[in-house]
Amino acid sequence: MTGTDHHIAGLGNLIEWTNISGQNGPKGSAMSTAPQRGMPGYEGYLNERVVALPELLRDGGYHTIMSGKWHLGLTPERSPHKRGFVRSFAHLPACSNHYAYEPELRDKDQIPTFIEASYIALHMEDGEYVRKLPEGWYSSDGYGDKMIDYLREWKESGGSAGPDGNGDRPFFGYLPFTAPHWPLQAPREYIDHYRGVYDEGPDVLRQKRLQRLKELGMIRDDVEAHPVNAEEVKPWDEFSPDEKKKSATAMEVFAGMVECIDHNVGKVVEYLRSIDELDNTFVCFMSDNGAEGAAYEAYPMVQNGVMPHLQKYYDNSLENLGNGNSFIWYGPRWAQAATAPSRLYKAYTTEGGVRVPFTCRFPKNINLNPSGVTAGGITDQFATVMDLAPSILDMAGLKHPAPSYKGREVVSMRGQSFHPWVKGEAERIHPKDFIQGWETCGRAALRCADWKIVFIPKPKGPEKWQLYNLVKDPGEIHDLADQEPEKLKTLLKMWDQYVLETGVIPLCPDLGDFLEATEAQMPENAWMEFDYWKDGARDTPEKFTREPPRFQRTVKSF
Repeated sequence: MTGTDHHIAGLGNLIEWTNISGQNGPKGSAMSTAPQRGMPGYEGYLNERVVALPELLRDGGYHTIMSGKWHLGLTPERSPHKRGFVRSFAHLPACSNHYAYEPELRDKDQIPTFIEASYIALHMEDGEYVRKLPEGWYSSDGYGDKMIDYLREWKESGGSAGPDGNGDRPFFGYLPFTAPHWPLQAPREYIDHYRGVYDEGPDVLRQKRLQRLKELGMIRDDVEAHPVNAEEVKPWDEFSPDEKKKSATAMEVFAGMVECIDHNVGKVVEYLRSIDELDNTFVCFMSDNGAEGAAYEAYPMVQNGVMPHLQKYYDNSLENLGNGNSFIWYGPRWAQAATAPSRLYKAYTTEGGVRVPFTCRFPKNINLNPSGVTAGGITDQFATVMDLAPSILDMAGLKHPAPSYKGREVVSMRGQSFHPWVKGEAERIHPKDFIQGWETCGRAALRCADWKIVFIPKPKGPEKWQLYNLVKDPGEIHDLADQEPEKLKTLLKMWDQYVLETGVIPLCPDLGDFLEATEAQMPENAWMEFDYWKDGARDTPEKFTREPPRFQRTVKSF
């Protein structure tokens, strides 16, 4: 939404995830609220230091609409309605039940802390909380239908010509799905398409997908895939027949969720075609991170608090998996079948966590002549999500207003427009030596050209900086830190600069102890602005809203 780093925009670490032995956090817990919250860049919502893409497009004459996941603020003043969307139907939390099944509200039951953001389907339309979702709600279908409704409103009010028939009023549409985030749930007609497809297990699926990637020319034949790292769950061959069937069924449900997304994207594309707007529209689709691989069942907090809740309200029998009153995830082995040959998955700064697919379709009036694209339309040019906002502004003929916007100071975009490269006016999207950093949950990485350094705490990593050549070793298997000490030193200096530029809380050997000590002094949910999971919150939100403390960061020279 902003073209800059998430640590600058307000979405620095929201959650400090821990492993089951208590590494990097309070022993015996599964997660804790990151104590950086309240610091600049760690507010937990899209802050005032950035100007959002829909704000600029709206100001530039675009009709801006969105339907789906927001996750950039829970209160009306943080809503998409306040950040540039003329019409918006927004899912506010990180995730929720896709069928809006909320029996704990009916029984006024206390929701376990870990899962509070995973049950409640809190939505807002045009700045007002939605009291009740439509009957028969399923998230992906609901968001697709609402997007078409908004497009139809735009068309019927004059479309590109505008309400008075004069001038140009194009649209900007944002359609972010909450699927396929857990809980894994999907309409039965989609799940049934995949019955038996995954019965051989994740290891066989992984090999089939690797072979297919080679056949498609998307990876080299000699690529070495990173070994599966899933010690927290037992191997597939140790599963009982019933366990195998349930696990394979979870993957069937996931596949059904993905197909339902595809169906809804198709509905929107076909509507644009039917009103003769598709060839005049830039369409892009991407994932937001690598596959979700957490084994939540291994966390003590889930075992002690969440599992009794699931057992009370949910039916996870084999025949019911995928329905609204089931609640499952698929774990690290299936995730690494998806991210191979890359290392690990979501929430890790390895390639399996940060490398995602991006596909797009340009308007007919853009003469496509990009450098280095294969006949199949595939490129290995490095790009980042930060490039989207500057590219869209570039195509729209609009400028970013930094250093100020409507009387407030705002930062510049860090991303780069890929529009000149697409037209053949530039050889690359970014210079060969472009520097890109990542940090989440105490895991970090930085890339420059073909080289990348990675810091992964135990137990999934050695808790020290590692060095990889991504061209020769895309699986991040062969650590070259000892063989290339000067290269490591150079990239570490770049990491320090990235920290200074973005305000990342620096890594240190005592980070876990620091987080534990700070967390122990914080009341539960101290940084949440809106306790939306509590009974009555949507009816009288003012009673459940508070203003957490905010801090200023000052840097003193020595």
